Amino acid sequence: MFGWLQRRASARPIPDALWQQALARYPFLAARPDGERTRLRELASQFLAGKEFHGAQGFVITDDVAVSIAAQAVLPVLHLGLKWYDDFVGIVVHHGQVVARRTATDEAGVVHQWDDVLAGEAMDRGPVMLNWSDVQDAGATAQHGYNLVIHEFAHKIDLRDGRADGCPPLPSPAARRQWSSTMEAEYRAFRERVIVAERFGGEPQWLDAYGATAIDEFFAVACEAYFVNRARFAQEFPALLGLFDPFFGPRPR
Repeated sequence: MFGWLQRRASARPIPDALWQQALARYPFLAARPDGERTRLRELASQFLAGKEFHGAQGFVITDDVAVSIAAQAVLPVLHLGLKWYDDFVGIVVHHGQVVARRTATDEAGVVHQWDDVLAGEAMDRGPVMLNWSDVQDAGATAQHGYNLVIHEFAHKIDLRDGRADGCPPLPSPAARRQWSSTMEAEYRAFRERVIVAERFGGEPQWLDAYGATAIDEFFAVACEAYFVNRARFAQEFPALLGLFDPFFGPRPR
């Protein structure tokens, strides 16, 4: 690490040069209103004071790397608060995607092994894994609604209640039923469109097709697009916009 991050004992303002570099790299952050950018910078500083970054396989964590990740990670909790991320400390960063060896035993007792290529991973009450290549390119991939950091931290929000079901903790059973009903309907419709596109030559979908693999992945993929390309997301998923705005937006006074 460089000097500034290494010497942090508590939350201190992010140096202006580092912050401006992050805004220049990620236009979807620079486009936020002035008040939100100020809040983002404050939250990012607090985030950096409470998390530990680890470079994997020789990757070096610099101030630029840490600030770039922090600035994107706090965007989903801009109005929710950092308490939503208080179940973990570690953030592991690889240079590129990694291959994880998976093992599972089926109902017949047969053991299956396969290689899983990962861009990132969020563990329940555990660390978050990211790759710098995708993090660094987030400014360019925003047009496609893709953002690895927001994807993995959306999983963290989803997992706050211990369930990876595409529904974050909500204040009442009625609110949860409404959320789950809308999310499930949108997920099923998106999954059908992806199947038609991939198997029958239908129209390719703008949202990452990975969201069709499971409802928790659909939630994370939708969150990416919502935060980095709201205009296109609003056109594609108006029903989800009606869910996300009240949840992620400013709290009513």
